[in-house]
Amino acid sequence: MYDRIILAYDGTREGLIAVREGALLAKYFRAKLYILCVVPEGDSVLTAETVHVDLLDAKVSAQRQLLNQAVETAKKLGLDPVAKLIVGEPAPNIGAFAKKVGADLIVLGHQKKNLLQRWWSGSSGAYVSDIVNCSVLVGRKAISDEEFKAALYAEAASRND
Repeated sequence: MYDRIILAYDGTREGLIAVREGALLAKYFRAKLYILCVVPEGDSVLTAETVHVDLLDAKVSAQRQLLNQAVETAKKLGLDPVAKLIVGEPAPNIGAFAKKVGADLIVLGHQKKNLLQRWWSGSSGAYVSDIVNCSVLVGRKAISDEEFKAALYAEAASRND
């Protein structure tokens, strides 16, 4: 059913929920897994270009560490994910990457926003679903540490058989 799954991970708690759910789906369907992190370039308005570059570099470095953690999580399930970090607008970059790799499913996290936040920032999840030709899953099933460890244990046991 799903041959190529993209996990769009932003380092949030909601993103971790999506990573766990998406990784388990990739394992179940034996799908190729891509973990994509898109770092928004213009989160704040800055006057000095060097300050902007320094802050962006720090943000990219922090997101790269989170991306590496997500990759390690997937590897513990026996998956061999492809990791990609992009700087830019999330929705169009997720859509372009999905088209490039021929994704069947994109798994996103979702942060609830109040009306003002949604008005200013838009709805990335809705926009992604408007621009891609594959399924989009908003990962909301909180998988407890115990459930996830059980899945890891099952993976380790199957390797020993």
